[in-house]
Amino acid sequence: MKKDIKIPEVSDVFMAVVKEYNQDFKTEDWNAYIINNKDVDLEMVLIVSKGYDDDKMIETAVLRHKIEKLPAKSFAKVEFLQNDVLKLSNFFNVTFFEGNAMFDKKYLFEKNTIKDSALRNIPLLNKRGILIK
Repeated sequence: MKKDIKIPEVSDVFMAVVKEYNQDFKTEDWNAYIINNKDVDLEMVLIVSKGYDDDKMIETAVLRHKIEKLPAKSFAKVEFLQNDVLKLSNFFNVTFFEGNAMFDKKYLFEKNTIKDSALRNIPLLNKRGILIK
């Protein structure tokens, strides 16, 4: 039965962590974004995120986010990342519908990879951050 279920491979949907200035608090904040680089809209986007460190047996609370519709060639801010979780591995499990097909992919930012020296330009966002494909 399980072998009959086909989950298509995800392409052109990415997660990024971006460092940006927060005008309200006058701080540099790290924020996670989902990027839809497809030519079609994504529907019912569900994102489950968690930080963890298996070596030290540390884990954060599980956060869940829902985006009803993510238009083609667009992005959405998912969540703010506190400095304490940057030293952990952070995963984002993304599930969405494209047409009648369901897609699912896990994006993992390994521990200590979210840092200033890893920042690169992210074209669609037009900001500097770390991108996981």
